[in-house]
Amino acid sequence: MKNSAISERKNQSISRGVGMTTQIYADRAENSEIWDVEGRRYIDFSSGIAVVNTGHRHPKVIEAVKAQLDRFTHTCHQVVPYESYVRLAERLNAMLPGKFEKKTIFVTTGAEAVENAIKIARNATGRPAVIAFAGGFHGRTFMGMALTGKVVPYKVGFGAMPGDVYHAPFPVPLHGVSVADSLAALDRLFKADVDPARVAAIIIEPVQGEGGFYDAPREFLTALRKLCDQHGMLLIADEVQTGFARTGKMFAMDHHEVAADITTMAKSLAGGFPLAAVTGRAGIMDAPGPGGLGGTYGGSPIGVAAAHAVLDVIDEEKLCDRANTLGARLKQRLQSIRDDVPEIVDIRGLGFMNAVEFNDVKKGLPSAEIANAIRLKALDKGLILLTCGVYGNVIRFLAPITIQDSVMNEALDILESSIREVCAPDR
Repeated sequence: MKNSAISERKNQSISRGVGMTTQIYADRAENSEIWDVEGRRYIDFSSGIAVVNTGHRHPKVIEAVKAQLDRFTHTCHQVVPYESYVRLAERLNAMLPGKFEKKTIFVTTGAEAVENAIKIARNATGRPAVIAFAGGFHGRTFMGMALTGKVVPYKVGFGAMPGDVYHAPFPVPLHGVSVADSLAALDRLFKADVDPARVAAIIIEPVQGEGGFYDAPREFLTALRKLCDQHGMLLIADEVQTGFARTGKMFAMDHHEVAADITTMAKSLAGGFPLAAVTGRAGIMDAPGPGGLGGTYGGSPIGVAAAHAVLDVIDEEKLCDRANTLGARLKQRLQSIRDDVPEIVDIRGLGFMNAVEFNDVKKGLPSAEIANAIRLKALDKGLILLTCGVYGNVIRFLAPITIQDSVMNEALDILESSIREVCAPDR
Protein backbone atom coordinates (compact mmCIF):
# COMPACT_ATOMS: atom_id res chain seq x y z
CA MET A 1 0.00 0.00 0.00
CA LYS A 2 1.30 3.45 -0.96
CA ASN A 3 0.67 6.81 0.68
CA SER A 4 0.13 8.37 -2.74
CA ALA A 5 -2.56 5.84 -3.66
CA ILE A 6 -4.47 6.45 -0.43
CA SER A 7 -4.11 10.19 -0.96
CA GLU A 8 -5.78 9.90 -4.35
CA ARG A 9 -8.65 7.98 -2.76
CA LYS A 10 -8.86 10.63 -0.04
CA ASN A 11 -9.21 13.36 -2.66
CA GLN A 12 -12.15 11.51 -4.19
CA SER A 13 -13.94 10.64 -0.96
CA ILE A 14 -13.24 13.21 1.78
CA SER A 15 -14.20 16.89 1.88
CA ARG A 16 -11.27 19.18 1.14
CA GLY A 17 -12.37 21.17 4.20
CA VAL A 18 -10.62 18.53 6.31
CA GLY A 19 -7.10 19.91 5.98
CA MET A 20 -4.12 17.60 6.35
CA THR A 21 -0.65 18.62 7.45
CA THR A 22 1.03 15.59 5.90
CA GLN A 23 0.22 12.96 3.30
CA ILE A 24 1.67 10.06 5.26
CA TYR A 25 -0.84 7.48 6.40
CA ALA A 26 -0.30 5.87 9.79
CA ASP A 27 -0.04 2.11 10.13
CA ARG A 28 1.09 1.84 13.76
CA ALA A 29 2.51 3.99 16.54
CA GLU A 30 4.39 3.53 19.80
CA ASN A 31 5.25 6.24 22.32
CA SER A 32 6.89 8.99 20.23
CA GLU A 33 7.17 7.12 16.93
CA ILE A 34 4.81 6.50 14.01
CA TRP A 35 5.27 4.09 11.11
CA ASP A 36 3.39 4.76 7.89
CA VAL A 37 1.78 2.25 5.53
CA GLU A 38 5.01 2.06 3.53
CA GLY A 39 6.97 1.10 6.64
CA ARG A 40 8.80 4.39 7.10
CA ARG A 41 9.40 5.56 10.66
CA TYR A 42 8.70 9.11 11.85
CA ILE A 43 9.37 10.88 15.15
CA ASP A 44 6.14 12.51 16.24
CA PHE A 45 6.53 16.08 17.49
CA SER A 46 2.81 16.74 17.21
CA SER A 47 1.22 14.17 19.55
CA GLY A 48 -1.97 14.39 17.50
CA ILE A 49 -2.00 18.12 18.42
CA ALA A 50 -1.23 17.65 22.12
CA VAL A 51 -3.50 14.63 22.55
CA VAL A 52 -0.99 11.94 23.53
CA ASN A 53 1.12 13.68 26.17
CA THR A 54 1.56 10.19 27.64
CA GLY A 55 2.70 8.82 24.27
CA HIS A 56 1.03 6.66 21.67
CA ARG A 57 -0.47 3.53 23.20
CA HIS A 58 0.92 3.92 26.69
CA PRO A 59 0.72 0.39 28.18
CA LYS A 60 -1.27 1.51 31.23
CA VAL A 61 -3.77 3.40 29.10
CA ILE A 62 -4.22 0.46 26.74
CA GLU A 63 -4.58 -1.93 29.67
CA ALA A 64 -7.28 0.26 31.24
CA VAL A 65 -9.19 0.50 27.96
CA LYS A 66 -9.04 -3.25 27.37
CA ALA A 67 -10.35 -3.89 30.86
CA GLN A 68 -13.26 -1.50 30.26
CA LEU A 69 -14.03 -3.12 26.90
CA ASP A 70 -14.55 -6.41 28.72
CA ARG A 71 -17.17 -4.80 31.00
CA PHE A 72 -19.24 -2.38 28.87
CA THR A 73 -18.61 0.22 26.18
CA HIS A 74 -21.67 2.47 26.35
CA THR A 75 -24.76 2.95 28.45
CA CYS A 76 -25.12 6.76 28.21
CA HIS A 77 -24.30 8.20 31.60
CA GLN A 78 -27.60 10.08 31.59
CA VAL A 79 -29.49 6.76 31.36
CA VAL A 80 -27.41 4.21 33.25
CA PRO A 81 -24.54 5.99 35.04
CA TYR A 82 -21.25 4.49 36.19
CA GLU A 83 -18.94 5.04 39.14
CA SER A 84 -15.83 5.70 37.06
CA TYR A 85 -17.42 8.93 35.73
CA VAL A 86 -18.09 10.10 39.27
CA ARG A 87 -14.59 9.20 40.44
CA LEU A 88 -12.94 11.04 37.53
CA ALA A 89 -15.01 14.13 38.31
CA GLU A 90 -13.83 13.91 41.92
CA ARG A 91 -10.20 13.75 40.77
CA LEU A 92 -10.50 16.77 38.49
CA ASN A 93 -12.40 18.76 41.11
CA ALA A 94 -9.53 18.19 43.55
CA MET A 95 -6.85 18.88 40.95
CA LEU A 96 -7.96 22.18 39.35
CA PRO A 97 -6.69 25.48 40.81
CA GLY A 98 -8.98 27.23 43.26
CA LYS A 99 -9.77 26.67 46.93
CA PHE A 100 -13.49 26.36 46.46
CA GLU A 101 -16.01 23.57 45.89
CA LYS A 102 -16.08 22.40 42.28
CA LYS A 103 -18.23 20.23 40.04
CA THR A 104 -17.56 18.69 36.62
CA ILE A 105 -19.34 17.49 33.50
CA PHE A 106 -17.87 15.30 30.76
CA VAL A 107 -18.45 15.73 27.05
CA THR A 108 -16.59 14.51 23.98
CA THR A 109 -14.53 17.26 22.31
CA GLY A 110 -12.76 20.47 23.23
CA ALA A 111 -15.19 22.52 21.15
CA GLU A 112 -18.08 20.91 22.99
CA ALA A 113 -16.44 21.73 26.31
CA VAL A 114 -16.15 25.39 25.28
CA GLU A 115 -19.77 25.47 24.09
CA ASN A 116 -20.92 24.12 27.44
CA ALA A 117 -18.72 26.53 29.38
CA ILE A 118 -20.42 29.44 27.61
CA LYS A 119 -23.86 27.93 28.20
CA ILE A 120 -23.11 27.52 31.89
CA ALA A 121 -21.67 31.03 32.22
CA ARG A 122 -24.68 32.62 30.56
CA ASN A 123 -27.09 30.58 32.64
CA ALA A 124 -25.31 31.30 35.91
CA THR A 125 -24.96 35.05 35.33
CA GLY A 126 -28.11 35.75 33.34
CA ARG A 127 -25.92 37.72 30.94
CA PRO A 128 -25.38 37.18 27.18
CA ALA A 129 -22.03 38.68 26.18
CA VAL A 130 -18.63 36.98 26.05
CA ILE A 131 -15.15 38.42 25.53
CA ALA A 132 -12.34 36.45 23.87
CA PHE A 133 -8.94 37.39 22.46
CA ALA A 134 -7.32 37.92 19.10
CA GLY A 135 -5.31 34.87 18.10
CA GLY A 136 -7.26 32.58 20.39
CA PHE A 137 -8.65 29.26 19.18
CA HIS A 138 -11.70 27.69 20.78
CA GLY A 139 -13.05 25.23 18.21
CA ARG A 140 -14.86 24.87 14.90
CA THR A 141 -18.48 24.83 16.10
CA PHE A 142 -20.33 28.09 15.60
CA MET A 143 -19.75 29.45 19.10
CA GLY A 144 -16.20 28.12 18.92
CA MET A 145 -15.66 29.97 15.63
CA ALA A 146 -17.18 33.15 17.04
CA LEU A 147 -14.80 33.04 20.00
CA THR A 148 -11.78 32.18 17.86
CA GLY A 149 -9.66 35.21 17.02
CA LYS A 150 -8.45 34.11 13.60
CA VAL A 151 -10.48 34.35 10.40
CA VAL A 152 -8.58 32.11 7.95
CA PRO A 153 -9.18 29.20 7.83
CA TYR A 154 -11.60 28.92 10.73
CA LYS A 155 -14.29 31.51 9.96
CA VAL A 156 -13.95 32.34 6.29
CA GLY A 157 -17.02 31.46 4.21
CA PHE A 158 -19.18 30.21 7.09
CA GLY A 159 -21.54 33.17 7.32
CA ALA A 160 -22.72 35.13 10.32
CA MET A 161 -21.25 34.25 13.68
CA PRO A 162 -23.27 34.12 16.92
CA GLY A 163 -23.75 37.57 18.40
CA ASP A 164 -22.59 39.18 21.62
CA VAL A 165 -19.01 37.95 21.20
CA TYR A 166 -16.27 40.57 21.43
CA HIS A 167 -12.50 40.41 20.97
CA ALA A 168 -9.64 42.21 22.66
CA PRO A 169 -5.94 42.06 21.74
CA PHE A 170 -3.89 39.37 23.48
CA PRO A 171 -0.66 40.75 25.00
CA VAL A 172 2.24 39.78 22.75
CA PRO A 173 5.14 42.18 23.35
CA LEU A 174 7.05 40.64 20.40
CA HIS A 175 4.33 42.05 18.14
CA GLY A 176 3.96 45.37 19.92
CA VAL A 177 1.05 44.57 22.25
CA SER A 178 1.80 45.06 25.95
CA VAL A 179 -0.30 44.07 28.96
CA ALA A 180 -1.19 47.73 29.35
CA ASP A 181 -2.32 47.86 25.72
CA SER A 182 -4.60 44.85 26.18
CA LEU A 183 -6.11 46.20 29.38
CA ALA A 184 -6.65 49.61 27.76
CA ALA A 185 -8.41 47.89 24.85
CA LEU A 186 -10.75 46.13 27.27
CA ASP A 187 -11.51 49.47 28.88
CA ARG A 188 -12.31 50.93 25.44
CA LEU A 189 -14.47 47.90 24.68
CA PHE A 190 -16.53 48.57 27.79
CA LYS A 191 -16.92 52.21 26.81
CA ALA A 192 -17.69 51.74 23.12
CA ASP A 193 -19.23 48.31 22.51
CA VAL A 194 -20.53 46.41 25.51
CA ASP A 195 -21.59 47.27 29.06
CA PRO A 196 -19.55 45.05 31.43
CA ALA A 197 -22.82 44.43 33.29
CA ARG A 198 -23.93 42.48 30.18
CA VAL A 199 -20.78 40.32 30.01
CA ALA A 200 -21.14 36.77 31.25
CA ALA A 201 -17.50 35.75 30.90
CA ILE A 202 -14.03 36.38 29.60
CA ILE A 203 -12.49 33.28 28.01
CA ILE A 204 -8.74 32.95 27.56
CA GLU A 205 -6.13 30.34 26.75
CA PRO A 206 -3.37 30.70 29.37
CA VAL A 207 -1.02 29.81 26.52
CA GLN A 208 -2.42 30.44 23.06
CA GLY A 209 -2.33 27.29 20.94
CA GLU A 210 -3.13 27.91 17.28
CA GLY A 211 -2.38 31.58 17.92
CA GLY A 212 1.35 30.99 18.32
CA PHE A 213 2.18 29.54 21.76
CA TYR A 214 2.27 32.93 23.47
CA ASP A 215 1.80 32.60 27.21
CA ALA A 216 -0.40 35.07 29.03
CA PRO A 217 1.67 37.09 31.51
CA ARG A 218 0.81 36.59 35.17
CA GLU A 219 0.19 40.33 35.44
CA PHE A 220 -2.46 40.06 32.74
CA LEU A 221 -4.26 37.06 34.22
CA THR A 222 -4.23 38.69 37.64
CA ALA A 223 -5.76 41.83 36.12
CA LEU A 224 -8.44 39.79 34.35
CA ARG A 225 -9.33 38.06 37.60
CA LYS A 226 -9.69 41.44 39.30
CA LEU A 227 -11.74 42.81 36.40
CA CYS A 228 -14.10 39.82 36.48
CA ASP A 229 -14.57 40.13 40.24
CA GLN A 230 -15.21 43.87 39.90
CA HIS A 231 -17.95 43.48 37.29
CA GLY A 232 -19.47 40.12 38.24
CA MET A 233 -18.08 38.39 35.15
CA LEU A 234 -16.74 34.84 35.11
CA LEU A 235 -13.22 33.91 34.05
CA ILE A 236 -13.02 30.85 31.79
CA ALA A 237 -9.63 29.19 31.24
CA ASP A 238 -9.45 27.17 28.03
CA GLU A 239 -6.91 24.48 28.97
CA VAL A 240 -7.80 22.17 26.09
CA GLN A 241 -4.26 22.27 24.67
CA THR A 242 -2.33 23.33 27.76
CA GLY A 243 -3.59 20.80 30.28
CA PHE A 244 -2.18 17.61 31.76
CA ALA A 245 1.52 18.28 32.33
CA ARG A 246 2.21 19.89 28.94
CA THR A 247 3.44 23.18 30.44
CA GLY A 248 5.39 21.60 33.29
CA LYS A 249 2.47 21.81 35.70
CA MET A 250 -0.79 19.90 35.60
CA PHE A 251 -2.54 22.99 34.25
CA ALA A 252 -1.09 26.18 32.81
CA MET A 253 -3.08 28.30 35.27
CA ASP A 254 -1.03 26.68 38.04
CA HIS A 255 1.90 28.83 36.90
CA HIS A 256 0.04 32.03 37.77
CA GLU A 257 -1.75 31.33 41.05
CA VAL A 258 -4.94 32.58 39.42
CA ALA A 259 -8.07 30.42 39.63
CA ALA A 260 -10.61 30.47 36.84
CA ASP A 261 -14.30 30.10 37.61
CA ILE A 262 -14.66 27.54 34.81
CA THR A 263 -12.00 25.44 33.06
CA THR A 264 -12.34 23.52 29.80
CA MET A 265 -10.23 20.42 29.14
CA ALA A 266 -9.90 17.81 26.38
CA LYS A 267 -7.05 16.57 24.14
CA SER A 268 -4.60 14.74 26.44
CA LEU A 269 -7.15 14.10 29.17
CA ALA A 270 -7.75 10.59 27.83
CA GLY A 271 -4.48 9.81 26.05
CA GLY A 272 -5.91 9.42 22.55
CA PHE A 273 -9.53 8.55 23.34
CA PRO A 274 -12.30 11.13 22.91
CA LEU A 275 -13.12 12.83 26.19
CA ALA A 276 -13.52 16.42 27.33
CA ALA A 277 -14.49 18.08 30.57
CA VAL A 278 -15.79 21.30 32.06
CA THR A 279 -14.96 21.94 35.71
CA GLY A 280 -16.00 24.99 37.70
CA ARG A 281 -17.31 26.49 40.87
CA ALA A 282 -20.06 24.23 42.20
CA GLY A 283 -22.72 26.93 42.34
CA ILE A 284 -22.00 28.01 38.79
CA MET A 285 -21.93 24.45 37.44
CA ASP A 286 -25.28 23.75 39.15
CA ALA A 287 -27.01 26.73 37.52
CA PRO A 288 -28.43 24.83 34.50
CA GLY A 289 -31.36 22.57 35.27
CA PRO A 290 -31.35 18.78 34.83
CA GLY A 291 -31.15 17.91 31.15
CA GLY A 292 -29.65 21.25 30.19
CA LEU A 293 -26.19 19.71 29.96
CA GLY A 294 -24.93 16.39 28.64
CA GLY A 295 -24.84 14.39 25.42
CA THR A 296 -25.27 10.82 24.29
CA TYR A 297 -21.55 10.07 24.15
CA GLY A 298 -20.49 12.51 26.86
CA GLY A 299 -18.21 10.85 29.39
CA SER A 300 -17.69 7.68 27.35
CA PRO A 301 -16.72 4.83 29.71
CA ILE A 302 -13.81 4.03 27.39
CA GLY A 303 -12.52 7.61 27.55
CA VAL A 304 -13.08 7.78 31.30
CA ALA A 305 -11.09 4.57 31.85
CA ALA A 306 -8.27 5.96 29.72
CA ALA A 307 -8.32 9.26 31.63
CA HIS A 308 -7.91 7.55 34.98
CA ALA A 309 -4.84 5.79 33.58
CA VAL A 310 -3.48 9.04 32.14
CA LEU A 311 -3.71 10.80 35.50
CA ASP A 312 -1.96 7.86 37.15
CA VAL A 313 0.84 7.90 34.56
CA ILE A 314 1.39 11.65 34.92
CA ASP A 315 1.80 11.19 38.66
CA GLU A 316 3.80 7.95 38.68
CA GLU A 317 6.21 8.97 35.90
CA LYS A 318 6.51 12.58 37.16
CA LEU A 319 5.65 13.97 33.74
CA CYS A 320 5.44 17.58 34.93
CA ASP A 321 9.11 17.43 35.88
CA ARG A 322 9.87 15.56 32.67
CA ALA A 323 8.15 18.28 30.62
CA ASN A 324 10.35 20.95 32.18
CA THR A 325 13.50 18.93 31.49
CA LEU A 326 12.61 18.24 27.86
CA GLY A 327 11.54 21.82 27.19
CA ALA A 328 14.81 23.14 28.60
CA ARG A 329 16.79 20.79 26.33
CA LEU A 330 14.83 21.86 23.28
CA LYS A 331 15.17 25.57 23.98
CA GLN A 332 18.88 25.18 24.76
CA ARG A 333 19.48 23.51 21.38
CA LEU A 334 17.60 26.25 19.56
CA GLN A 335 19.50 28.96 21.47
CA SER A 336 22.79 27.31 20.50
CA ILE A 337 22.14 27.97 16.79
CA ARG A 338 20.52 31.36 17.12
CA ASP A 339 23.67 33.32 16.28
CA ASP A 340 23.88 31.47 12.98
CA VAL A 341 20.17 31.84 12.20
CA PRO A 342 19.02 35.48 12.48
CA GLU A 343 15.67 34.39 11.08
CA ILE A 344 14.90 33.13 14.59
CA VAL A 345 13.23 36.03 16.37
CA ASP A 346 11.94 34.21 19.46
CA ILE A 347 12.26 30.93 21.34
CA ARG A 348 9.69 30.43 24.06
CA GLY A 349 7.45 28.11 26.00
CA LEU A 350 6.43 26.76 29.37
CA GLY A 351 7.43 23.20 30.13
CA PHE A 352 7.35 21.15 26.93
CA MET A 353 4.91 23.47 25.14
CA ASN A 354 7.53 25.27 23.10
CA ALA A 355 7.80 27.32 19.94
CA VAL A 356 10.30 29.04 17.67
CA GLU A 357 9.28 32.02 15.57
CA PHE A 358 10.79 33.07 12.22
CA ASN A 359 11.03 36.36 10.34
CA ASP A 360 12.26 37.18 6.87
CA VAL A 361 15.49 39.03 7.70
CA LYS A 362 15.43 41.20 4.57
CA LYS A 363 11.82 42.27 4.97
CA GLY A 364 11.74 42.27 8.76
CA LEU A 365 8.34 40.58 8.63
CA PRO A 366 6.95 37.27 9.89
CA SER A 367 7.68 34.48 7.41
CA ALA A 368 5.28 31.58 7.05
CA GLU A 369 7.38 30.45 4.09
CA ILE A 370 10.45 29.83 6.25
CA ALA A 371 8.49 27.99 8.93
CA ASN A 372 6.76 25.78 6.39
CA ALA A 373 9.99 25.06 4.50
CA ILE A 374 11.59 23.87 7.75
CA ARG A 375 8.53 21.74 8.51
CA LEU A 376 8.73 20.07 5.10
CA LYS A 377 12.49 19.59 5.33
CA ALA A 378 12.10 17.93 8.74
CA LEU A 379 9.28 15.73 7.48
CA ASP A 380 11.49 14.53 4.66
CA LYS A 381 14.07 13.59 7.31
CA GLY A 382 11.48 11.76 9.42
CA LEU A 383 10.35 14.38 11.96
CA ILE A 384 6.72 15.52 12.13
CA LEU A 385 6.36 19.20 13.04
CA LEU A 386 3.41 21.61 13.16
CA THR A 387 3.25 25.31 12.39
CA CYS A 388 0.89 27.83 13.97
CA GLY A 389 0.43 31.53 14.65
CA VAL A 390 -1.68 34.29 13.19
CA TYR A 391 1.09 34.81 10.61
CA GLY A 392 1.86 31.10 10.21
CA ASN A 393 5.51 31.77 11.06
CA VAL A 394 5.76 29.69 14.24
CA ILE A 395 6.87 26.09 14.61
CA ARG A 396 5.35 24.54 17.73
CA PHE A 397 6.68 21.51 19.53
CA LEU A 398 4.30 19.01 21.11
CA ALA A 399 6.20 15.74 21.34
CA PRO A 400 4.95 13.17 23.85
CA ILE A 401 6.32 13.95 27.29
CA THR A 402 7.26 10.27 27.49
CA ILE A 403 9.62 10.51 24.51
CA GLN A 404 12.78 8.43 24.99
CA ASP A 405 16.04 10.37 25.45
CA SER A 406 17.64 8.72 22.41
CA VAL A 407 14.67 9.62 20.20
CA MET A 408 14.66 13.16 21.58
CA ASN A 409 18.33 13.54 20.68
CA GLU A 410 17.66 12.23 17.18
CA ALA A 411 14.78 14.68 16.76
CA LEU A 412 16.87 17.64 17.91
CA ASP A 413 19.56 16.74 15.37
CA ILE A 414 16.96 16.61 12.59
CA LEU A 415 15.46 19.89 13.73
CA GLU A 416 18.80 21.68 13.79
CA SER A 417 19.88 20.37 10.41
CA SER A 418 16.52 21.31 8.86
CA ILE A 419 16.70 24.87 10.21
CA ARG A 420 20.27 25.27 9.02
CA GLU A 421 19.56 23.91 5.55
CA VAL A 422 16.64 26.30 5.07
CA CYS A 423 17.96 29.41 6.81
CA ALA A 424 21.73 29.14 6.77
CA PRO A 425 22.88 26.91 3.91
CA ASP A 426 26.05 28.96 3.40
CA ARG A 427 26.74 29.97 6.98
